[in-house]
Amino acid sequence: MFSRSVRTLSLGLFLLAASLLPREAAHAVQITSPEQEFGFAIGDDYHLANYTQLTKYWHKLAQESPRVSVVEIGKTAEGRPQLMAIITSPANHEQLDRYKGIAARLARAEGLPDEEARKLAAEGKAVVWIDGGLHATEVLGAHQLMELVYRLASAGDAETRRILDDVIVLAVHANPDGMELVSNWYMRDPDPEKRSTRGIPRLYQKYIGHDNNRDFYMVSQPETENMARVMFREWFPQIVYNHHQRGPAGTVMFAPPFRDPFNYNYDPLIPVGIEMVGAAMHSRMIAEGKAGTTLRSGAPYSTWWNGGLRTTAYFHNMIGLLTETIGNPTPINIPFVPDRYLPSSDKPLPIEPQQWHFRQSIEYSITANMAVLDYASRYRETLLYNIYRMGRNSIEHGRTDHWTTTPKHIDLVKDSLARLRASSEESGQDASKLFPLLRRPEDRDPRGYVITAGQPDFPTAGRFVNALIKNGIRVERATRDFEVAGKKYPAGSFVVKTDQAFRPHVLDMFEPQNHPNDFAYPGAAPTPPYDNAGWTLAYQMGITFDRVLDGFDGPFEELADTVRPSPGTVAHSGNAAGYLFSHASNNAAIATNRLLAAGHEVFWLGEDIATAGRSYPAGTIFVKSREGTGGMVAELALTLGLDFTGVSEVPAVTAFELAPVRIGLWDRYGGSMPSGWTRWLLEQFEFPFEVVYGGDLNKEDLNRKYDALVFVSGAIPGEMTSRRFRGRIDPGSVPKEYRHMLGDVSADTTVPRIMQFARNGGDVIAIGSSAYNLAKYADVGLGNQLVEIDPRKGEVPLPREKYYIPGSVLTTRVNNSEPLAYGMPPRVDVFFNRSPVFKLGPDARDRGVSVVAWFDKSNPLRSGWAWGSRYLKGGIAASRVAYGAGALDLFGPEILNRGQPAGAFKLFFNAIYLSTAKKVNLDGSVTTED
Repeated sequence: MFSRSVRTLSLGLFLLAASLLPREAAHAVQITSPEQEFGFAIGDDYHLANYTQLTKYWHKLAQESPRVSVVEIGKTAEGRPQLMAIITSPANHEQLDRYKGIAARLARAEGLPDEEARKLAAEGKAVVWIDGGLHATEVLGAHQLMELVYRLASAGDAETRRILDDVIVLAVHANPDGMELVSNWYMRDPDPEKRSTRGIPRLYQKYIGHDNNRDFYMVSQPETENMARVMFREWFPQIVYNHHQRGPAGTVMFAPPFRDPFNYNYDPLIPVGIEMVGAAMHSRMIAEGKAGTTLRSGAPYSTWWNGGLRTTAYFHNMIGLLTETIGNPTPINIPFVPDRYLPSSDKPLPIEPQQWHFRQSIEYSITANMAVLDYASRYRETLLYNIYRMGRNSIEHGRTDHWTTTPKHIDLVKDSLARLRASSEESGQDASKLFPLLRRPEDRDPRGYVITAGQPDFPTAGRFVNALIKNGIRVERATRDFEVAGKKYPAGSFVVKTDQAFRPHVLDMFEPQNHPNDFAYPGAAPTPPYDNAGWTLAYQMGITFDRVLDGFDGPFEELADTVRPSPGTVAHSGNAAGYLFSHASNNAAIATNRLLAAGHEVFWLGEDIATAGRSYPAGTIFVKSREGTGGMVAELALTLGLDFTGVSEVPAVTAFELAPVRIGLWDRYGGSMPSGWTRWLLEQFEFPFEVVYGGDLNKEDLNRKYDALVFVSGAIPGEMTSRRFRGRIDPGSVPKEYRHMLGDVSADTTVPRIMQFARNGGDVIAIGSSAYNLAKYADVGLGNQLVEIDPRKGEVPLPREKYYIPGSVLTTRVNNSEPLAYGMPPRVDVFFNRSPVFKLGPDARDRGVSVVAWFDKSNPLRSGWAWGSRYLKGGIAASRVAYGAGALDLFGPEILNRGQPAGAFKLFFNAIYLSTAKKVNLDGSVTTED
């Protein structure tokens, strides 16, 4: 640890030097240092500051330094103010609105001639976003950010003054709640050498923990929304720098550039810009003697995926940076990794193995920050002009015929060339004559998309549109009926044109991703992508839309902000015996939950009916009238966008009578992200639930407390992993308030209790790996579809060389006559991430298995990458199993993944309702079936 005496001497020399500087720099002598504020320097071993301390300190710096202002950009999930410090010269602060306007004008690029853009670029200031703290256990991020703000507020050297003259720095804390939790947890032990960030009891973002860096195109969480608004609707930084803490073994820091593939939708100036800024970062490190940085193949990071803080920036014409740096307030060691010690272009200056202190990581981070800021200062005009040029390119591409080339198009050319050469005497046929295959009219990029108001679940389309608007996308709405390309659309339909600066993001949300086949060498196993390979949000959310290939216009108005559901209607309400409404909208779940909570009788029709001049399919929801029903239905129509039809008589059909459900949602000590996402989703759709931990499952009378138990991926262990978490945490070291979270789900104790819960009449809902493991324990005739026969070993899992599907969107066939799939179309896209796929055994149906969704195609890929997808054909994606007096609902795909695949949510909602539903006749007589 750096000695206190050395820091005191350095401060004295700094004060002496500052006294010789111009007046503004001399002001720095009044700036409170972190050591003066906290009693320790940023980076001191065994010390962390929390967010409360950061908040107080930043406000103090804003009072002391004319270079700093602090603004609240919104509230966090736990209600804390999320802060952004704006650091620039005092002269720039006086014209901050002007420079903010210039950045917005250039980034939007609309109606801006090139000559004027160049003038604005010459006048404007580069805007650079630098964040910290997103992943709260990566404590370096928030602490380097505090150090950076202090240094920029106080330093008087020529480089800092030049940077502050040329650059506006947005220092953004990305996860205040997490910093408060983690820092307090680390500092709770009075013995410094016993301090650790291990064993934190819950997720460091209220719902989604580490996945707070997976939410930036969906924008579901308040922190994400705050940051997206600053980046894509207010400040439009040209560079977005996202700090993380996980350097590859044997190195100190990964810094850009990244490995291939890069996404085909965004402007080629993006990967080139990343290369340039990355070179500046590495060269500055080497010049300062800071060894141990690596790039490209030194880590798995690519620029393919959208959805992260730095990656969504690419689709907005911004240079997105990520660094992963080692470091911890508890000293660590850099190991000797021989292959890392041989210099190469991807690791130019290796580092020797040694003990490593937190302060050293702070200094590496500051060097990286200064390299980025120095680059932004030196290339200020270029950055400002280039973001305009990329926006202008996007607008021009959206107004003219344009083609985006992807691997499938190149494969088409290669296949055609191979056939041409095979049919010709000359094997050296020139491929040039096949270039027109890349310019087929039907393969043009769309000029826009129309999201019809006439689709079955228009409120979910509104949620999709809101995700676009939060990302700065221009969305229009039709003020009256209109026609495009010979098709008529109703008023209220949404229109998203592609002639806008953020066109790459528009395409990425509507068009399928076509990930290349990525292999290190022929015959190798596929190289995993960084995060997902496919994610097309319109597919995941089940949105009905049309691609329009030619320019079009109509009676459209631009939406100024996010939208609420358009009011629904209530027809034939006079003296109604009850009201029918569609099961197709996800908002029907909110309506159902409110009606049940108010004591109303709610049913699903078990048969198709025709009444009031139209047909209603099985699954249509019916609420019986009683006092207050009409008023409540009118309110639900107004707020949820649902249409209700009053009927004069109760339909004389069989039905499922619904009842409030007592839901137990599994979670574990430390928090499960899939469980957290599910908790968030249940709250959004107003399902009452309790969180259940392993200890509860092992001691509670489960049937007395719950009707349905929900187990997400990772909850039900396989036989070989049932003791994975045992012994990890000493209960005595856990504060009393968190001890109820302890306890494991084990194969020998917990699983039999879960199975008994089902036999006694409970419903067990399992997703992903939990569904697969539960099916094995239940032994109901469901096998593994993804196996082959080994002559010696029998069934073995398919090797990755033959089959590999990372996160992608696949299409399934759905039997929507099954109650589990009521309200769903016959085809549904699901999110699939190396998910289990079931095989129907010969006696499975006799043992109570009903197949609800399955893969009926040999190539069900809709978006992403599916190697060996033919093995899926015939495999089961979703099933409901009658099990004793209860049921098992088994979903292989991640039907709730990160709160995104809204098109599949009804499978989950329906499973919940079925746990208490009873088969009845609507005349009141109970049938013999459940």
